[in-house]
Amino acid sequence: MSRIAATFARLQEQGRKALIPFITAGDPEPGITVPTMHAMVEAGASILELGVPFSDPMADGPVIQHASERALKHHVGLRDVLAMVKQFRHQDSQTPVVLMGYLNPIEVMGYEAFASAALEAGVDGVLTVDMPPEEGSELAAALRSHDIDTIFLLAPTTGEARIQRICDQASGFVYYVSVKGITGSASLDTDEVARRLDLIRSKTSLPVGVGFGIKDGASAARVAKMADAVIVGSALVSRFEALQHESDKIPAQAAAFISELRTAMDE
Repeated sequence: MSRIAATFARLQEQGRKALIPFITAGDPEPGITVPTMHAMVEAGASILELGVPFSDPMADGPVIQHASERALKHHVGLRDVLAMVKQFRHQDSQTPVVLMGYLNPIEVMGYEAFASAALEAGVDGVLTVDMPPEEGSELAAALRSHDIDTIFLLAPTTGEARIQRICDQASGFVYYVSVKGITGSASLDTDEVARRLDLIRSKTSLPVGVGFGIKDGASAARVAKMADAVIVGSALVSRFEALQHESDKIPAQAAAFISELRTAMDE
């Protein structure tokens, strides 16, 4: 059983939901990423999403765009991100790590070379924002041959037939984008999210995580009532921006926010 599947199974037995924080690797400087990953796990994170810095993060709003810019100033690339995961694995062999980013850096490395390097580093899943399932078979096959999950996004505008097609190709979990637009751009309509999750669950037995629009403990708790996982990005990364010149404070601040979300979800 993969680390992702084992994590969801364990949480289900406990009657709890997964908490999946997103941070951009190397933001605001490379040395702070791995300590922050450990701090978030200690505070209650279930799975970690590690963003690969990219020069044109088209799905992301200003907060995460700026995080990529800060990381890129330190020349953090895909191989550096894999090295961070490998360093994280020296102390943590259990917490799943998902890489989230864009296709170009993976294509530059090569699908097979990337999949092999990701497995060696300890990556559990890959979410490539701009890779539609129609064009993803080669990368998905390379990942599958190395026992790495391929995670896809579903949007509020995704039609029923396409939901089925995407779910048929997905593994690990499915990521439902709860709002129309970029990260950090809108507030949640929980009734609409609930209706969409019912439709998605009719197409797959995979866990469904909900992201985009989770801002605080209250919104995390609302989503946790209906989803298998709560995914938080911009609300967390904004704290990195505020502390970019005091990066030594970031692990503790990230842990405090994750603890707040975890407590609200569990209650």
